[in-house]
Amino acid sequence: MPEHHDPFLAALAQGPLLCDGAMGTLLYARVPSLHGTAHCFDDLNRTQPEVIQAIHQEYLAAGARIIETNTFGANRVKLDNYGLAGEVRAINRAGVRLAREARDVVGLPAYVAGSVGPSGLTVATQQDTAFLADLRAVFREQIDALIEGGVDLIILETISNALELREAALAAREAGDLPVVAQMTFTEEGTALTGQTPAEIVRLLAELGVDVIGANCGMGPAGTLDVVTEMAEALQALPAGVPRPWLSAMPNAGLPARVEGRFLYVSTPDYFADYTQRFIEAGVRLVGGCCGTTPRHTEAMASVLREKQASAFMPPTIITEPQSLPEDDILLPEPGTPTRWQQRLASGQFAVSVELDPPKGLSPSKVLAGAEMLRRRGVEFINIADSPTARVHMSCIALARLLRDLLDVEPILHFTTRDRNLMALQSDLLGAHALGLRNVLALTGDPLRIGDYPNLTGVWNTDSVGLVRVLRGMNAGHDAGGAPLGGQASFYIGAALDVNVGDALIDVSIERARNKVAGTADLVTLTEQELEFSRYQAKLDAGAHYIMSQFIYDLAPLRRFHARFGPPPVPIILGLSPLYSYKHAEFLHNEVRGITIPADVRERMRAAGKRGREVGLEIAYELLATARQEGLIQGCYLLPSYGRYDLVGELAAALLAD
Repeated sequence: MPEHHDPFLAALAQGPLLCDGAMGTLLYARVPSLHGTAHCFDDLNRTQPEVIQAIHQEYLAAGARIIETNTFGANRVKLDNYGLAGEVRAINRAGVRLAREARDVVGLPAYVAGSVGPSGLTVATQQDTAFLADLRAVFREQIDALIEGGVDLIILETISNALELREAALAAREAGDLPVVAQMTFTEEGTALTGQTPAEIVRLLAELGVDVIGANCGMGPAGTLDVVTEMAEALQALPAGVPRPWLSAMPNAGLPARVEGRFLYVSTPDYFADYTQRFIEAGVRLVGGCCGTTPRHTEAMASVLREKQASAFMPPTIITEPQSLPEDDILLPEPGTPTRWQQRLASGQFAVSVELDPPKGLSPSKVLAGAEMLRRRGVEFINIADSPTARVHMSCIALARLLRDLLDVEPILHFTTRDRNLMALQSDLLGAHALGLRNVLALTGDPLRIGDYPNLTGVWNTDSVGLVRVLRGMNAGHDAGGAPLGGQASFYIGAALDVNVGDALIDVSIERARNKVAGTADLVTLTEQELEFSRYQAKLDAGAHYIMSQFIYDLAPLRRFHARFGPPPVPIILGLSPLYSYKHAEFLHNEVRGITIPADVRERMRAAGKRGREVGLEIAYELLATARQEGLIQGCYLLPSYGRYDLVGELAAALLAD
């Protein structure tokens, strides 16, 4: 079984990481409706998402490698002030989605941190157990929503009451096994509002298993440095056996001055750059800014960290030596020349691929860094989606060529008939072949109504079965109209299969059932499974060389398919995305069309608690190992949920080691 190593903590172990700066400061400056009104900053995630996403993108462009969600006050107590107490889940999930999308658009590798601020309750004493239970429940509700949305870590911040920070940390630890950053706000005297010293806060939080301890808000860089220096000394004095957390520092831009009715922060970016060096020398590994800081402060801090930062995000090695022109047999291999993917399947070896989405913006750096990590784990094959969920992404052909050239991984291109007419389909396929991209998965494509442009009209001159026929024709040396291509292509053709469909009865045209062009209104009644099998058979008849199945979390559907229709004549590659929490499992089961997670699997994830990632990997490994042992599959393709390349990397490494 694979062992789990959290990528954020692994990156901290290698060197300091830079967090972003203030969100509220920029929102107040950019959203006039916030001035002088009781307006919920957190609900801007839903009402003005473009503003939130723009701020995230600016911080990423400035050099931040951790961006915090706009959810600082998104707990039910604070939201109740605006009549939004019932919207905790929606507002937090929206905040995570915006941060993740900003990261995808910018295309730079970064971590999304779920921001959790103070509860808004007046904290009683430690003896008031009923109140403490309610307080922890407030934090737990918000943290659950953030984890469900797909954050990489939780940041507890700007909490000035030690008892409240303790309950927040316990809630985060109960919710799952994501890294937890716990930051106290100290007074100018260097103590918590409740009187504890930095050393006492260190001892309190270290015993709870918090991963990073630090200070934020309340003071400028100088005062914060004094606090974290004392914290560093306290960490060294912890008893043997108590894990030593990392240190964080996120000061305000000095103390605010009131100018013409507004509070302005006076610490300059250069001043922050100077203190960034001092924080690092004091042992701080997570550094950023709080109130009053801007992307300019982040950029100045990044300039200091650039030489020192040894994170997990190492750029792929780019070949810069002049290359001679390729030989003709590379551009146009002999007919039937197998791809590496084809050779792997033909040999009978178990094949493992990982599916990656192309970036939504101009930079492929994040995807390339993820692919490089996977390559180090032994992954040789990468599935590249074609504008999945009907949203705009970089060309799958362009990303495939980058992956092949820079990392020597072999791409498997997803190709949809949704966006291209028959002429464009063939033009792109000819170009892909000339670029050495010959593994193609023929798909119809997700419906446009679910994507960014629901009013567009899909092309669909043909469907996935027709695309398989086109590819087979190219392998025979002619296009769809019969015109010669000057040689025979060597595409290795894949097709999709959904074994999750049931026995519900549906009426379909006879032509659709037989996968021919509709010409009459005659109908035939089939089960969903029979219709899927008819299309599966049509794909095989059209020339598919291998089949990639939709995700399953239970082998029963695949076993039923085998029992009813017999062993497939071509390799079956099973899709799977490792679960990482009970919330993740419930979300997929209840809200994602086409995915069913059995009750026993969901119960196992529920019982796992904070071991969700570990148990999710165990479930995935066991399912694939059993399917492999029973001869149901010859390989798998793994999809990283919310971009968690680390999980699929560990799973792939374990499968490849067998």
